[in-house]
Amino acid sequence: MSTSNPFGAPEQSAGPSDPGARPARLAVGVVGTGRVGPALGAALQLAGHRVVAASGVSASSRRRAEALLPGVRLVTPQQVLAAADLVLLTVPDDALADLVRGLATTGAVRPGQIVVHTSGAHGVAILDPATRAGALPLALHPAMTFTGTSVDLARLAGCPFGVTAPQELRPVAEALVVEMGGEPEWVPEEVRPVYHTALAHGANHLVTLVAQAMELLRDAGVAEPGRLLGPLLGAALDNSLRSGDAALTGPVARGDAGTLRRHLEQLRTVSPDIDQAYRAMARATAQRAVRGGSLKEESAAALLDVLNEESN
Repeated sequence: MSTSNPFGAPEQSAGPSDPGARPARLAVGVVGTGRVGPALGAALQLAGHRVVAASGVSASSRRRAEALLPGVRLVTPQQVLAAADLVLLTVPDDALADLVRGLATTGAVRPGQIVVHTSGAHGVAILDPATRAGALPLALHPAMTFTGTSVDLARLAGCPFGVTAPQELRPVAEALVVEMGGEPEWVPEEVRPVYHTALAHGANHLVTLVAQAMELLRDAGVAEPGRLLGPLLGAALDNSLRSGDAALTGPVARGDAGTLRRHLEQLRTVSPDIDQAYRAMARATAQRAVRGGSLKEESAAALLDVLNEESN
């Protein structure tokens, strides 16, 4: 039995235990072998495509390529594009525009070539130089943190991808995401910056917040702060994802200004840096609790008085 696929010729179906029986439909190139590129390239290989070339400069990038894409030759970005039908541009956000412009200017982009970037901050407009050269532009952003190891392949299972593409290429974009094990989430071009801001604010600042909490617990003599925080933070994350602001607990949500003052007194002594972060989050929490109706205006005013008083 044969099933159609969005990449061209029909594909013979094969059982999940026989990945080698699937044809290598596309020659894949990876430009940028940081933490993301090798993992996505390896995922596409598992889906039956073939990674033919990659580029990476630093020693760590080369090690990641060797670990996740063994046997794949490391060449220049122009040589990657010369060998590939599908190109993954997995470079830092701020480097993407210059890379695309340079590749298009040097004639490296071929008509009909699928050019994918994985930046969360950009849609497909940043690929315009390649599009004008005849490329098929896709923005596929995995909403996941990457380690640069084989662990990332397992994390791609069910991983949401922010997908932005011209309407006629939407089936191709979504099919690629599914083949990598992910779940496509359509993000219109004009809201791509807001989308990425939300993810960066949630994921990156969460890491800082957890690291600060662990630091304070170590100062309090807790030998393994991760063991103490793990169940609490796991429950808090689950509750917040389910219930939003209704999941708020703690002294700010209760309007307990006395406890808040004691926290600030401790932070001023133990960690002035964390003190500033705590104040900012306490203000934001109070504002959200008021808007959500769980905190009265007068209680919020008392909390803000404490925050302003202690910061002077």
